[in-house]
Amino acid sequence: MRFVIVGSGRVGLRTARVLREEGHAVTLIEPDESTRRRAESAGFDVVAGDGSREETLERAGVAEADALGALTGDLNVNFAACMIGAHHGCRTVMRIDDDYREEIYRKYAAAVDEVVYPERLGAIGAKNALLGGTIRAIADVAQHLQIVELTITTESPMAGYTVSELQLPADATVLALAKAGASFEIPDPDEALEAEDRLVVLADFAVLDDVRQLVVGSSENERIAAGGDRR
Repeated sequence: MRFVIVGSGRVGLRTARVLREEGHAVTLIEPDESTRRRAESAGFDVVAGDGSREETLERAGVAEADALGALTGDLNVNFAACMIGAHHGCRTVMRIDDDYREEIYRKYAAAVDEVVYPERLGAIGAKNALLGGTIRAIADVAQHLQIVELTITTESPMAGYTVSELQLPADATVLALAKAGASFEIPDPDEALEAEDRLVVLADFAVLDDVRQLVVGSSENERIAAGGDRR
């Protein structure tokens, strides 16, 4: 998949690195020269300019991107970038900091595909928001531990199996289960896993991809990344 990330500071650059490690194409936008040089030295294509301006986003390839992440520390820049990205058919993810009031969050959340709090979730949260779909970061527990929510699909290898039959990697464990349309509960070992059920899993970052493959299966995003049609 192709991504445009506005802002190559701490959040933007970490998110770009995680996406690149998974084989995705990433272009960054950054107005500050020293910050831009740091991203370029890390091997990224970086467009100089204001990410809230359409001409800058077009130079970064927003028209061909699958998703745009507006991850600067400036809410106004982030919102403007997302509105332009939406006009070009991108999935839009906007960073908003914890100190913003709840009413401001609600105002902006209705206009973009997803709002992220990177200070809480880290780069994995921003990355999952950009990818969208069936895996979502909930919290960082430690440097290498994540709590994630996964949605079981019809392609899941474990669909039809019970919770007790779910054999996750050694560094992952199920914390909660929500049947389709229901709230989360402590999982019953004999409960069958079905499409649209959601699992909350605590896992080491190193095994997250294995957990996703086991619980979710092959997703539409993975087919796109492998060379399938864009949405």
